[in-house]
Amino acid sequence: MNQDEESGEETRPRSDTAKATPGGGRPRRTGEPGGGILMGRPFGVPVYVAPSWFLVAALITWVFGGQLDRVLPELGNVRYLVSLFFAVAFYASVLVHELAHTVVALRYKLPVRRIQLQFFGGVSEIEKESETPGREFVLAFVGPLLSLVLAGLFYAGMRAVEPGTVPGVLLAGLMISNLLVAAFNLLPGLPLDGGRMLRAVVWKITGKPMSGTVAAAWVGRALAVAVLIGLPLLTHTGALGNATGDISGMETVTDALLAAILAAIIWTGAGNSLRMARLREHLPELRARTLTRRAVPVEPHTPLSEALRRANEAGARALVVVDAHGTPTALVREAAIVGIPQHRRPWVAVSGLAQDLTDGMRVPAELAGEALLERLRASPATEYLVVEETGEIYGVLSAADVERAFVQAMARPS
Repeated sequence: MNQDEESGEETRPRSDTAKATPGGGRPRRTGEPGGGILMGRPFGVPVYVAPSWFLVAALITWVFGGQLDRVLPELGNVRYLVSLFFAVAFYASVLVHELAHTVVALRYKLPVRRIQLQFFGGVSEIEKESETPGREFVLAFVGPLLSLVLAGLFYAGMRAVEPGTVPGVLLAGLMISNLLVAAFNLLPGLPLDGGRMLRAVVWKITGKPMSGTVAAAWVGRALAVAVLIGLPLLTHTGALGNATGDISGMETVTDALLAAILAAIIWTGAGNSLRMARLREHLPELRARTLTRRAVPVEPHTPLSEALRRANEAGARALVVVDAHGTPTALVREAAIVGIPQHRRPWVAVSGLAQDLTDGMRVPAELAGEALLERLRASPATEYLVVEETGEIYGVLSAADVERAFVQAMARPS
């Protein structure tokens, strides 16, 4: 799973672009909460455990504990401690899977915002797309590869211990779980790792990233339907190791619910991948120069009514506060202007409605696409001063205008 990916299911933009949040919408901003308990920063990337992890850990403990009661009945209630250890060890394997993606991403100079362990696996939020289909393929493949390597290591460990013991059962469980994680992620549909690999192959053949995304996303949707229908049928017919007569009504409902959740995750992830790919096609259309509002310079003591009169005469929609030498020092906030009644505007100086300029609020007029979004994300503000290469004032860029153009780009057909 590349950019937002799960070791079981990936939710991308995901691909969300350092982009946009999964599911589309406005870009995320630096400094957002991590989304769980911070466990550490391997390779400088924060790892969070989401609250939903504790729910799945409890479920694994309960289910695996029931299995242990049949295999090692002499353990008694201690089996639940062993089961909890298995849950933690399994998610440690998931973390290794995600770290494999992270290490390769960092090797390719792709920033990773965070890793999150959650209900259905893990998510590595990689904030940029691979530059070539070859890198995309490698980035997607390393996760399942590490899961297969772990399965092999656990198998070797299982052969070295006595069967029917706690270590033997734990190692067997971890071997099987890692095999399942690898096999599931290798299914050739987005948002799974196999889908990203298929995307890379089609991208390489056609030369078009969008063609690869479309193909892999539709295969992902087909997989979602297959999981929804096929998983309960496999369980009911005993294809997964159960006899039909041993399956209770509750187990049937549980299997159907699990299939529905997995299918929903895959279907949603595939749809998000399509939306994000379409967005990236239109991102170059987001240009600071074309989105900028014309502005007029005003002195700090200028009454608001006079400043607005000058702006109207010039056909401008923004005000820039300048000092005696004409150097911009602040931007008059649009929201503050709206809050001043008409009868008070002749008595209110623009300096009282302005926000001091910082270096992050100065945007080159030539910025466009993802570079523009990155610049705005790094310095959140409502307005930005757009300047030419010479330092001359070009105008004022409103964050609301950028967001509006961003949403329109997502809705525009590719």
